[in-house]
Amino acid sequence: MKLFSRLFPADQWAGRLTLLVGGAFLKLIIFDVLWCAGTTFRAMSDIGLYVNALFAALVLTLPYALTRRLWVATAVLFLTDILLICNLMYCRTYFTAIPLDSYLLAGNLSDFKASVVDSMRWSDLLLPLSTAATAVICVPACHRFPKGSLMRYILTLIAAGLLAYLTALARGGFTAHYSKLKESCYYTTCTTPVYTVGGSILYDAIGTSREMTDDDRRTISGWIEQKESLRPYIPLSDSIPGRSNLVIILCESLESWVIDREVDGRQITPVINSLLKDPTTFYAPNVLTQVGSGRSIDCQLLLNAGMMPMESSVYSMKYPDNTYFTLNQALKEKNGARGYILTCDKPIVWNQEPIARSFGIDTLLDRGSWRNDELVGNPAKLSDGSFLRQSVEKMKHGEIWPEGENAFVQFVTYSGHNPFRLPDKLKGIDFSEKYPQRMVDYMTMVNYTDRSLGELIDYLKSRSDYDSTLIVITGDHEGLASDRAGLLKHPEAKGIVSDQQFTPFIVLNSPIGGRYDKVMGQVDMYPTLLNLMHLDGYRWKGMGQSVFTPGKPAFAVSSMTNRIVGDTTGVDPAVVSNILGARGVSDRIITFDTFSQE
Repeated sequence: MKLFSRLFPADQWAGRLTLLVGGAFLKLIIFDVLWCAGTTFRAMSDIGLYVNALFAALVLTLPYALTRRLWVATAVLFLTDILLICNLMYCRTYFTAIPLDSYLLAGNLSDFKASVVDSMRWSDLLLPLSTAATAVICVPACHRFPKGSLMRYILTLIAAGLLAYLTALARGGFTAHYSKLKESCYYTTCTTPVYTVGGSILYDAIGTSREMTDDDRRTISGWIEQKESLRPYIPLSDSIPGRSNLVIILCESLESWVIDREVDGRQITPVINSLLKDPTTFYAPNVLTQVGSGRSIDCQLLLNAGMMPMESSVYSMKYPDNTYFTLNQALKEKNGARGYILTCDKPIVWNQEPIARSFGIDTLLDRGSWRNDELVGNPAKLSDGSFLRQSVEKMKHGEIWPEGENAFVQFVTYSGHNPFRLPDKLKGIDFSEKYPQRMVDYMTMVNYTDRSLGELIDYLKSRSDYDSTLIVITGDHEGLASDRAGLLKHPEAKGIVSDQQFTPFIVLNSPIGGRYDKVMGQVDMYPTLLNLMHLDGYRWKGMGQSVFTPGKPAFAVSSMTNRIVGDTTGVDPAVVSNILGARGVSDRIITFDTFSQE
């Protein structure tokens, strides 16, 4: 008891110091509750959450113990509020904490101001209000510092850190337990509440310093060998004709539930609906979004390179100069196809320019390539209508993809970016006020993008090389994010808005038409297109499986929640395990630039 009283004397922990520690601890618990409200409250029953929050609260109070200035403590707490709120906003879209590398990309937020504002919630004010309340209460409180108090404070901090360490050690260690939570379908979003934002940053930092080990090599090669054995790539019959050109249209935030759907007696996507009636159209409506925190650029990795997004980083920001095997390079090897990417974004957004080079793209047309004559969004960027009209002009004039040239052409649209607010002059459809405003805005925006597609599709069909061209229309990812739960509770939205994060996979002029209603992943599009294009000799068959392979499993794994979506009935457990392990293996392949060694 004497030792305890020396370490924790009553005169040291009475007054302002205790109030500051308590205020910091309460702040972290408020953050955890706000985080869990949008994910799952499972983390709140974990003892580690409270142990780590106490340790973090003592760390946050250390500047006060060193300076004995209340304004210093208040400033630290307000800065912490900013960090916590930013992570809450990020979580509402990506269901994870901000990756370490992304803190260096804050400048890119100027292009997404509307989306940033849209992810804010009034409840976030509880964090700075807790700081203000703590500061006000502390002003009249006792702030005596008895002799030796700083040393005792540091010893207390060390004791709390040791307790946090032992708590993690009892679960296999910090890295092992964090990884276990992250890879669990039920606890993947619990990592940040349990280990605080600081723990998430530490986990990412540990991951960035890794060097490739023999175990990493065995894991990668073993997974690939197992995948080839359990889920082999099977070429289509030679009697099924291939195609020489591939056109991909990535529609921002396009979900499947709006397609072939009437609301208030009006078709949301009349252009796409008419395309689905063509017997040469292949349509898979249940493509599970598998992007990670890289969102649109992750879709390009999934679709163009057949790889899963990284676990804690954005590949385009961290490893833009890696070697990637892609659809356009497969086409280039087979028939000398030239690669084009057309986007109305700046080349620095998600590092599109270096990624285009790494993917083997020959020509990137970015924001500076267009007349900004019709703008949508905040910040304002070129509308889908003008973007696709100008693209048609450039193709007609031979500036890009002149007729007779074999090509890979990818269009990346923008207008569908949340918060889905379209200028009145561009609206072509109205909906009843009985529907939630976010749902109405989304449907109105999708209708606009659908109308914009019409002119591009008509032109492509008029080309002399249309018969040898495969056209893909897909969403780069789901669009409703954290708004989905609220919409599903609305009586007028329920039954219309899908409870799943499904994007469409539409293939025009496909040698195999029809509809595939089973669940597939975005990563399955790559091998499916290899099949349809007869690119069977290409070295990389992707991490997914073609939907034309007999017995293909009818499920996929979400990168956001790590949950299995679809039907696993009768599926070999080894196949399930192989699919679940794909993201971790993809992370290793990218981290160690494995393909550059081939």
